[in-house]
Amino acid sequence: MHSKQTVKYICEQYTSGSVYYFKMEYITHDKWSNLHSIEWSAPRPIRRETFLKRKRQGYLCEIHQRSSAKVVPFQKR
Repeated sequence: MHSKQTVKYICEQYTSGSVYYFKMEYITHDKWSNLHSIEWSAPRPIRRETFLKRKRQGYLCEIHQRSSAKVVPFQKR
């Protein structure tokens, strides 16, 4: 379990109606005193209930509005 300062929860809402929830943790690849080795982890999928629970507990929660992908048709030869 990470502290409130080292984790953030993300909700991505798409115009198509799809909603995805992720968790990102603040990690180091060396030691915490080496500031160049600190970065956010890859987003890990979580459940909606987990996102709402952590939001109520005061964790950093971000909501991103995203547009749906555009379909680009290939030209037939």
